[in-house]
Amino acid sequence: MASSIGNEKSVSPVLRISQLDALELNKALEQLVWSQFTSCFHGFKPGVLAHFEPEVKAFLCLILWKFTIYSKNATVGQSILNIQYKNNLSQTEKYQPLSKHQKLWYLIFTVGGRWLEERCYDLFSNRQQQSFCKIKSYIGFVSGLLKLCGLVNFLIFLRKGTFATLTERILGIRSVFCKPQNIRQIGFEYMNRELLWHGFAEFLIYLLPLINVQKLKLKISSWCLPITGLSNNENTLAAQCRECSLCGEWPTMPHTIGCPHVFCYYCIKSNFLFDMYFTCPKCGSEVHSLQPLKYKIEMTELHV
Repeated sequence: MASSIGNEKSVSPVLRISQLDALELNKALEQLVWSQFTSCFHGFKPGVLAHFEPEVKAFLCLILWKFTIYSKNATVGQSILNIQYKNNLSQTEKYQPLSKHQKLWYLIFTVGGRWLEERCYDLFSNRQQQSFCKIKSYIGFVSGLLKLCGLVNFLIFLRKGTFATLTERILGIRSVFCKPQNIRQIGFEYMNRELLWHGFAEFLIYLLPLINVQKLKLKISSWCLPITGLSNNENTLAAQCRECSLCGEWPTMPHTIGCPHVFCYYCIKSNFLFDMYFTCPKCGSEVHSLQPLKYKIEMTELHV
């Protein structure tokens, strides 16, 4: 009695997004298996698998079907999402596994249909006889009709939420949860912390472009370094012309901004173009006028 009750476990309907996610995971798994299989033949002559590609893909899908649908009544994507197939042809609402006929027809419709489509395309693509052209047109018509039926089935699926694919509807198999879904326990403390952090990050993203970081650094450096009295005579100016106040090298095309310090032309010009309120990093004076230095400095002073 207990075993019969355990076998007749209740089922829960599956969300539409979960069924679509399972299909996408199945496609990703097939692509991953195929890429790993073809990587084994990188050292061989190119085009080794070209003539047998439909058969090889069908064989790999057959192996996947054996260890998924046939063994567990669920694909790999469904197993990840706690989903499995239920025999919807049974009259009871309790869970009923798929029959062997449903599993076999699932293999024929999915793997066999895909192999037949690819192989027929290769067989009739280069045939010019009238009979082959008729067969090719019939196959194209059937393929288009199946795609149209698949589109209609998908629209019905979006409306009712059952039978995501045409194969599931024909075979009468439906996706259900393996176990009842538990109610999520939401940690509001964690959510509040995340909301505060995201709000603070957005505020910083909005505020940082408005701050002139370079000018702020210059202000702080001018406050930290004591400023001594500066003489304005020619000797003092000539003594300070041995290095650029920005790059620290011998000034190239020395220019002044109205204070006793000297800058390379490209250093001061680029900084002034970047910031119209640029100030001297040594004394904090603003740029009044950018003028070339008129005092001559002997090159022998480099060796002093």
